[in-house]
Amino acid sequence: MLMRAPQSVLLVVDIQERLAPAIHDSDAVIANTAWLLQVAAKVGVPVLATEQYPAGLGVTVPALRSLIPAEAIAEKTHFSAVAEGNLFDLPGGERRQYVVTGTETHVCVLQTVMDLLAEGRQVFVVAEAVGSRKPADKELALERMRAAGARIVSREMVAFEWLHRAGTDLFRAVSRDFIR
Repeated sequence: MLMRAPQSVLLVVDIQERLAPAIHDSDAVIANTAWLLQVAAKVGVPVLATEQYPAGLGVTVPALRSLIPAEAIAEKTHFSAVAEGNLFDLPGGERRQYVVTGTETHVCVLQTVMDLLAEGRQVFVVAEAVGSRKPADKELALERMRAAGARIVSREMVAFEWLHRAGTDLFRAVSRDFIR
């Protein structure tokens, strides 16, 4: 199964101001997520984001928040974004393919992914765009999500599958601006 831009939505889970500094290699998680947000905008894939208890953990980090439409951000208190009950109502939430980034891999990302799978969605977790405080927790969560049916992918897999073919103006623009 390939990721297709017309069927996909990019979901950014809880990459927030007060949580990010505690995440192992958070700069890479943020940079890779920003890259995906920009590619999504270029190819026309909608974006959703969640914020876990923003009064305590802060809002989405500024480097990402500036790339996400305000109406696409949902506050939550459940660890799973699906359990909150409003994810599928957001613009793009009805799509069947979810490309997921965020923190923490073994808590909110894992529970969201498991619930997305239970709802019949196709889920793709971007390995270099998810993070936990401890690398071992991230690795265990990736293994568990893979075993449950999620596909673990790289950011370039996402971009090339969204593009679907070479030789187009869109391919040349994305290749020039994002793939080096």
